[in-house]
Amino acid sequence: MQLLSMTGICKSFSGVQVLSDAQLEVRSGEVHILAGENGAGKSTLIKILAGVHTEYTGTIHVNSAQVKFASIHEAAAAGISVIHQELSLVPAMSVAENIFLGREKSRFQWLAKTEMIKKASNMLKEIGLDIDVTRELGDYPLSTQQMVEICKALTFDCRIIVMDEPTSALTDVEVEKLFAIIARLKQNGCGIIYITHKMEEIYRIADRITVLRDGKYIGTAPASELNQAKLIQWMVGRELNQQFPRHKPKDGSVALSVKDFTVADPTGKPFPVVSKVSFSVKTGEILGVAGLQGSGNSELLNGLFGTYGTKAKGTIELDGKSYNPSTPSYAIANGISLLTNDRKTTGLVLGMDIVHNTTLAALKKFSPGHWLKPAKELQTAREHKKSLNLKAASLSMQVDSLSGGNQQKVAIAKWIETSPRIFFLDEPTRGVDVGAKHEIYELMNKWTSQGIAIVLITSEMPELLAMSDRIIVMHRGKITAEYTAADATQEKILQAAMG
Repeated sequence: MQLLSMTGICKSFSGVQVLSDAQLEVRSGEVHILAGENGAGKSTLIKILAGVHTEYTGTIHVNSAQVKFASIHEAAAAGISVIHQELSLVPAMSVAENIFLGREKSRFQWLAKTEMIKKASNMLKEIGLDIDVTRELGDYPLSTQQMVEICKALTFDCRIIVMDEPTSALTDVEVEKLFAIIARLKQNGCGIIYITHKMEEIYRIADRITVLRDGKYIGTAPASELNQAKLIQWMVGRELNQQFPRHKPKDGSVALSVKDFTVADPTGKPFPVVSKVSFSVKTGEILGVAGLQGSGNSELLNGLFGTYGTKAKGTIELDGKSYNPSTPSYAIANGISLLTNDRKTTGLVLGMDIVHNTTLAALKKFSPGHWLKPAKELQTAREHKKSLNLKAASLSMQVDSLSGGNQQKVAIAKWIETSPRIFFLDEPTRGVDVGAKHEIYELMNKWTSQGIAIVLITSEMPELLAMSDRIIVMHRGKITAEYTAADATQEKILQAAMG
């Protein structure tokens, strides 16, 4: 049974065509993957379906009835629910308040708080999450917040559910819980539009796949009939000969040496988030840092970057010279850059344009004598746009109007401008399509060939194993194992990561 039909969908912004004759058809009881590179038009198509964008051409049928939603409320009333990639939650409100935000329960014009708390708690338990729903959402880690977002979307009486990168912040256990929920929704006759850049997810849960490229419809096929090579070719318009292109590591000198490094808990809890960690990384080497949620690997990189100031202590040497990570500006001045795992919050200034985000971390370079040189900034941004294959109609666009992958490229450009000798990469390919991932891998190889030392955190095991020369594994703030690329296996890493 057909639940949704979108045909001939066209949409432009400021004269730039972002969708041209796009189409999508979803059936009852199926998981339909909507695939494409960043900037292919997937999010725009979904926002049209969800009633966010109301000015477009083309036709939409829901349950065989033609519709044109004037608001997100109309779309929700028609049984459409969207789990967005970027969380639409309020950290300062409680979990229960977030779940019922905009559709609060009330009695005699008074909020029925007890009822909302009870229902929120029961709904979360149904998806395997037993937490205190009266606590502020911001007290919980990102993975828990993502599960709350999923629960919030599922509380609607919906037949068509859109999941946009729902596993980007989830642990493996939570991913399994989500897939169980999806299986249950399929049995209930729901149609699920699932957007992901993770190939293993696509071929595990997909019934059919539709591909968009540059805003145009490329094709639809059953997942069983569309192999990975063909899917990639549909998405990027060319074949990728090697998924993980790798350099031959050089036998360089030690660029960074860390001994007995400890980071006190930033929230004031008694136990450190990083405890007496020691490691080194050489010039031209990629050191992978593995670990499950809460292992302390991100805190390790932030501590070395100066994010926590005096909370981080240890013996550190850069090229044989003593280094004290007091502030991020001091780290940058000493040739250390950190691409954070949350580009929206800590990687970019969303309200600023591409040019000013690109030069933000290296303003001294663009302001000799304390006078900013806009022409030089613009020229630099143009060079990065070309070298990184950044898809943007104009460099004056605010970065929040770019797709996730293109935002990541702007964040990378920002740190390239600091001329790092040591590059910390925390989830560099999160939310990035297969073509852009390949480009980032090529950049990593280029940097190591130039003698830059890279410390890599990634939750994607194939990426970690393929791109790392050595791998250290963390568990509860401590290093539990170290492997060479030849010795490392998924089983060994997971065993060490679990302590």
